[in-house]
Formats: sequence, C-alpha cells, structure tokens
Amino acid sequence: MSPLRIGLFGGTFDPPHIVHLILASEAVHQFELSRLLWVLTPDPPHKQDQEITPLEHRLEMTRLVTENEPAFELSRIEIDRPGPHYTLDTVQLLGSQESNAEIVLLIGGDSLRDLPAWHRAADLVAAVHKIGVMRRPGDFFDLRILETQLPGLNGKVMFIDTLVHTISSSEIRRRIQEGEPYRYYLLPSIYDYIETNRLYRKP
Repeated sequence: MSPLRIGLFGGTFDPPHIVHLILASEAVHQFELSRLLWVLTPDPPHKQDQEITPLEHRLEMTRLVTENEPAFELSRIEIDRPGPHYTLDTVQLLGSQESNAEIVLLIGGDSLRDLPAWHRAADLVAAVHKIGVMRRPGDFFDLRILETQLPGLNGKVMFIDTLVHTISSSEIRRRIQEGEPYRYYLLPSIYDYIETNRLYRKP
C-alpha cells in the first residue's frame, strides 16, 4: 500500500496559469501524491516591495484552477493564520494535522538557489520527505555548494520534468498591462475572470 503523500505547492498565484497546472499535474504523477495542496500565500515576506493583487481575487482564481482536478486542493493553511508565513511553520502545521503523511515541498529553481537564506532552512529540509524542484531556463544553482550549506539536501531534491517552462505570472501581468495577447496562457475561466474584473491594467 502506497504511503499517504501530500504535496505543498505554495505561491501568490497572481495569476495562476497553465504552467502552474502542468507542474502541479506532473508533481502528482511523478511523486505519486495523494493530494496536492495549492497553498495561497496572502502576504509573502520576500515580496514586500511588490504590488500584489488583493487576496479575494487570487483566492477565487486559484479556486477556479483547482476545482476540476480531484487531486488538487485549495488550502487556507496560510490564509487562516496570522503572518509572517514561513514555509517551515506551514510544513509543521500540516504535519501535526496529517501525522501519517509524507510531505513533498514543491519549489522553483530560483527558490532552491536561495534556500539557505530561508527561515530555519536546515529544519525545513529535515521536516519534508522530498523537495520537488521545478526548473526554468536560466535557473542556476550548484547542488554541491548547497549541500555544504544544508547537509542532507541532495538526498531530498528531485527535479520535475515537463515540456513547458517559460511562462510566468509576472510576464502575464506585463502582457496585460501592455495590451499584448495573453488569453491562451490561462484557463478560459481565469481569462474570463481577469477580463470581467479588469485585473492587471495600468491605473
């Protein structure tokens, strides 16, 4: 019998796009996840200098992209508790709720590079079963150096293979602001939501 294995896929999802869905689907398949939690971050500590779309819009868009896939679940684990929201706290809270589960943390290649600077990074590495890394073109990191900073990391890291990498939420926001095509980078429901609510336009 396969173990209960839960994935944590955190982000601002501003907006969620098709690469998020592709990566999430591949993670479910490659890690044999029982569930994949889309952990919407209300106020990320590392984006204090960026303008972020109000939570109500990001919450509804994330609900729309997760509603038709049984393995996907929109999680309020960070929304329903006060910040700052550190990943280790989220992992530990989930571990207390799901004591028999193996937790797989999904992060980007840029986050892997910066992982030693994360809040209690060594404890985070120890707390998770695996770390699934979603690489983009141009991501650079040296696992040998990272291993010296976070012993045991190499045994936890697994790379997620997909055919599509280059779309980003920031590029979609830029396209909308500049009036460039963006429709087919999103699910139809997300495109309709952005158009209806006139999100990401210039003031």
